Amino acid sequence: MELVLVRHALPVRVINESGAADPPLTELGHRQAEATARWLSDEKFDALYSSPMQRAVETAKPLASALGLDVHPEDGIAEYDRASEVYIPIEEVKKSDDPEMQAHWRALAEDRLDDLIEDAHTFRPRVVDAVTRLIGNHPGGRVLAVCHGGVINVALAEIIGLQRSLWFEPAYASIHRVVASRSGIRSIASINETGHLRGLD
Repeated sequence: MELVLVRHALPVRVINESGAADPPLTELGHRQAEATARWLSDEKFDALYSSPMQRAVETAKPLASALGLDVHPEDGIAEYDRASEVYIPIEEVKKSDDPEMQAHWRALAEDRLDDLIEDAHTFRPRVVDAVTRLIGNHPGGRVLAVCHGGVINVALAEIIGLQRSLWFEPAYASIHRVVASRSGIRSIASINETGHLRGLD
C-alpha cells in the first residue's frame, strides 16, 4: 500500500494567554492547500485522514473536495505542540534575535523535544502507532494523511532507522510518500515534493 503524508499549509502566528494556540491557515496557506489539492486530484485514494488540529483540517478540506472523500480525524497524527499556547512559523523562529526563540530553535535543531513539550516520551510511539494503524487498515490501498512536520519526521525516521525524531524540515504543504508491503517492509518513495507550490510565494 501507499501512504501519502501531506504537511499542513502555512498557518498564522498565534500567541494566547491561555489555551492551545491551534492556528488557522494564512491566505497564502489556503492557496498552498488549494494547489496541493489540484496536484493530487488525478490520483486515486481510498481514504483521507487528518490531524484534528485546525491547520491540518483546513489543509485537508480542499483535498476532500477534489478527491470526493470524507476527512477522517486521526488524533495519533496531531503535532507535538498541540497543547502549546504559542505557534510561531519556524521561519520566524529561525530568524528571530529573541533569546527565547533562539533557544527554541536550538532545541528543535538538536532534537531536544524533552525541552519543548511535556509528553516528549510518548510523541514518537503515538505517531508510530497511528501510522502503523493507517497502513494496517488499508492493505493494498492508497491513503492520504494531512499532518505536521514533526509527525512526518518521526514517521520517516522510523522507516530508515534513525534514532533522531527531528532530522529534516518538511516544507509547508509538502508531499511525502511511503510504500508498505504486506510482508511489513516499508520504504520511502519521496520526500518534500514541492513542485505544486512553485510561484505561490
